[in-house]
Amino acid sequence: MEVPLARKVDGKKFLWDGVVYESDEQAQQIMEGYAKNGFEVQKFDEEGQFLVYSRRVADAASKC
Repeated sequence: MEVPLARKVDGKKFLWDGVVYESDEQAQQIMEGYAKNGFEVQKFDEEGQFLVYSRRVADAASKC
């Protein structure tokens, strides 16, 4: 399986976290962690394996 490093969802670019998860539950736990840290997340089922993609927009306050 060739995994795309980035995907667009609703015009937004999401990047793959680099891990192929064997179960939906594993992927869901990872997604929740990313969401708690301010990321938008998407999950894709590819041939019974799960991929997690995330994105976060930098705000002006975080730039130094």
